[in-house]
Amino acid sequence: MSTTRRFREARAAYLFLAPAMLAYAVFQLYPLAQGLWLSLFQAGLTPERTFVGLRNFERLAVDERFRRALINTAFLVGGLVPLALTLSLGIALLVQPLAKRAQAFFRLAFYLPGVAGGVVLAMVWLWILNPTYGLLNSLLGAFGVRPVAWLGTTEWALPSLGMVVLTWILGQPIILFVAGLDSIPPELPEAARLDGAGPWALFRRVTLPMLRPTLLFVLVTQTIGAMQVFVVVHVMTRGGPANATQTIVYRIYETAFDFYEYGYASAMAVVLLALIAVVAVVQFRLLGQEIEH
Repeated sequence: MSTTRRFREARAAYLFLAPAMLAYAVFQLYPLAQGLWLSLFQAGLTPERTFVGLRNFERLAVDERFRRALINTAFLVGGLVPLALTLSLGIALLVQPLAKRAQAFFRLAFYLPGVAGGVVLAMVWLWILNPTYGLLNSLLGAFGVRPVAWLGTTEWALPSLGMVVLTWILGQPIILFVAGLDSIPPELPEAARLDGAGPWALFRRVTLPMLRPTLLFVLVTQTIGAMQVFVVVHVMTRGGPANATQTIVYRIYETAFDFYEYGYASAMAVVLLALIAVVAVVQFRLLGQEIEH
């Protein structure tokens, strides 16, 4: 291929990519750069800004509410992500052998909460978890269990919120794992069965290694999603009671739009960005090397 032809093809490719690259730069890169720059200032409702350098980050180090938000977010990530991976993979293993029509039904059923949106889901769960007339307490009352204020006590609020988020995020991994299972060549498990492999050995030696690319994608996206939980917190608890359900993203929102400390909120957003980047890199290093090998 001549140099002129390669140049023309590259130019055509960049022309096709230009609108998307422009939109990405305007709506993603520019706000990111603005947030990084704003984190170095003391900024509020007035146009005046005072350069404070790293003072906002020093303040974060001693901010008890931000520390609480970090701990709550870590709890959600550490609890939700492994549970979501395990449940979604288990459900996918049960759904994948079914007929295509049955598969389509279960895919729709599990994906519907995610399509409905966080606000709708939160409103439904507010009714389910209501301490007076909620469905969950009514069911438990049939077995003699006393009513529980699921969202009104510090010990139950965050686990209850995690359960709500789990029902929201479970659909996408199930669909991805079913697609990953469908892409496994049928001769591989058949050969393993002929060699005497049982169900557990078949899962460990054939199914799981073939699903590693899907597993990596689901792990990274679900981790990022769990670190950015906001809608259900805003609708259901507003960070209460006593900051028991305060998450990093909700703390950023509260600082920016309730207290109008835009510079300080930007510093929190920078910390969250750094945490997400570190976690994603670690996950890619651990699982990505296995996939390459």
